[in-house]
Amino acid sequence: MTDILDAEYRTGQIKLHGPEGFEGMRRAGRLAAECLDMLEPHVVPGVTTGRLDDLAREFILDHGALPACLGYRGYTRTVCISPNHVVCHGIPGERALREGDIANIDVTVIVDGWHGDTSRMYGVGAVAPRAKRLVDVTYEALERGLAQVKPGARTGDIGAAIQQYVESMRCSVVRDFCGHGLGKVFHDAPNILHFGQRGTGDVLKPGMFFTIEPMVNLGKHPVKLLADGWTAVTRDKSLSAQCEHSVGVTEDGVEIFTVSPTGRFRPEIRTA
Repeated sequence: MTDILDAEYRTGQIKLHGPEGFEGMRRAGRLAAECLDMLEPHVVPGVTTGRLDDLAREFILDHGALPACLGYRGYTRTVCISPNHVVCHGIPGERALREGDIANIDVTVIVDGWHGDTSRMYGVGAVAPRAKRLVDVTYEALERGLAQVKPGARTGDIGAAIQQYVESMRCSVVRDFCGHGLGKVFHDAPNILHFGQRGTGDVLKPGMFFTIEPMVNLGKHPVKLLADGWTAVTRDKSLSAQCEHSVGVTEDGVEIFTVSPTGRFRPEIRTA
């Protein structure tokens, strides 16, 4: 169904939204954040990624919403779960998470036609210090990207701030995937690169909605796609981390739609 909706509404032009759009995105973003909050106590050693996916789907449907990923371009699951060297779009299944893993869970819900898209990192038990450092760098990179969002700035300012920080921490930014516009369309204009040069790209205007979702590797940035057509992994098998917010440009800055109502967007990660 989402393929049909995308085909109907995607124009390639950047859409500007008014108060109704902001209200719709707040509802969708909050539910997406609440879904990830709900999953946190279940991300423990031994849980299968398929079980986490089942929990997410039940939660979304029980709240009168739709899982945006389910059926999208043939995808058969509700969320993406990407552990360790999986960069993004990991397909939930029989794999059990193990002590010391780090894992990204990415969820998108549809509430009254509006898409709420967010992801965060979870530690499975106690993790290695280098893994926690990677997660910390990724969250800080997102914060630095968010700080660039205001009318008159450019999309390149976001990418430049993220890249400069990440590389200063001796990590790398994935080039193959980017943030995207969203609203009543899952993936729309503009593309939000997480690398680049200041003063380049589209000018930010009030009413623009998009995601910022940096993917950061502990090693080099190249990735490869597995035979399933979805799962992307680091070529050098180094650890990867990602976090994501859906945001709107306001008259004087940015509104984050996917803030955790319980303050758990950044779950505590313990080190071994």
